Amino acid sequence: MADILLTRSDLPDLALGCAVFGTGGGGDTAADLLAADHALAVHGDVPLIGFADLSPDSLVLPLSMIGAPTAGLEMLGSGREAATLRTEVERATGRPVDAVMALEIGGANGLAPVGWAAQLGLPLLDADGMGRAFPELQMVSMHVMGVPADTVFMVDALGNTATLRPVDSAWSERWARALCVASGASALIADYQLTGNDGHAVIHGSVSRALRVGRLLRTAERPVDALVAELGATRLVTGTVEDVVRDTRDGFVKGALHVRGHGTDQGRSLTVDLQNENLVVREEGTVLAGVPDLIGVLDTETGTAIPTEALRYGQRVTVLAWPCDPLWRTPRGLETAGPAAFGYSHPYVPVESTAPAAPAGSATPAVHERQPAR
Repeated sequence: MADILLTRSDLPDLALGCAVFGTGGGGDTAADLLAADHALAVHGDVPLIGFADLSPDSLVLPLSMIGAPTAGLEMLGSGREAATLRTEVERATGRPVDAVMALEIGGANGLAPVGWAAQLGLPLLDADGMGRAFPELQMVSMHVMGVPADTVFMVDALGNTATLRPVDSAWSERWARALCVASGASALIADYQLTGNDGHAVIHGSVSRALRVGRLLRTAERPVDALVAELGATRLVTGTVEDVVRDTRDGFVKGALHVRGHGTDQGRSLTVDLQNENLVVREEGTVLAGVPDLIGVLDTETGTAIPTEALRYGQRVTVLAWPCDPLWRTPRGLETAGPAAFGYSHPYVPVESTAPAAPAGSATPAVHERQPAR
């Protein structure tokens, strides 16, 4: 796999795919598409590798932005954050970083690591820690698999840096979120430093999957239908955005989206709860889909995923939901990122059990079975 290169021509498709897996979060890809394109133009193409290409003691640097996507729209980074974090990590570990990995494949956090890898002259791993986007630091496959977040590195747009040594993953979220808010609700973070031996703790194929979905959206005659078939998704409603309630607080975007159905969905009204990502879809109090399954709000004509910070009254949208990686359906996965983790009292029910079946012939995304930490 080491001979696969990500080029500038791949970036628009990757941006489209990452937006889909962002489930409303991960940050708008527009600015990071420009930044990644510039980085590849200056530094060259980025090798896309797998964990099998690493030696057991290789050091992997998972990177992501932390904060509220609305803040990221208004406060761009300096462009030096990734290099600063690499220096901090190498100083702390006494070892060179061998590869970059997206902490989450969703939104800008899935796209930006291509540019960061180019800047650092490092390969990018075809993997991530979610298979989607989640709002909190402990909501990653590494935490589910028992990899500790015992050292967390942060840098903001001004160059302020911090090294945190939390007692557990929950405290890594609390401490890092507080610093993030102090930095204007946007910063770059490196946590869960991994080695080549930690391939069991990640979700594989994330980058290539997002790239494939992006190409499908760009080339399909009926993008939403093609996406339903590719993801094994369920179409929950097609309609118009009737109202958006959105507030930036505590380092998150929180609120709700209301969609009024039209056409065959005339008379229906769905609510989508938001916390950076789309969390739960309800119709007249009945939960149709919810975390950890994926929920996408798409432009009905183009299939382009709309991030939570870009939702507007009057948009014509289609709401889809599709199954998460099996890791998130384990007891520890549900404890970490299921309904109760977000304060809901309803039990988790797989989306395919609560909504009409996807069209015949639909395919589910490739998944990798693994045993979570006990």
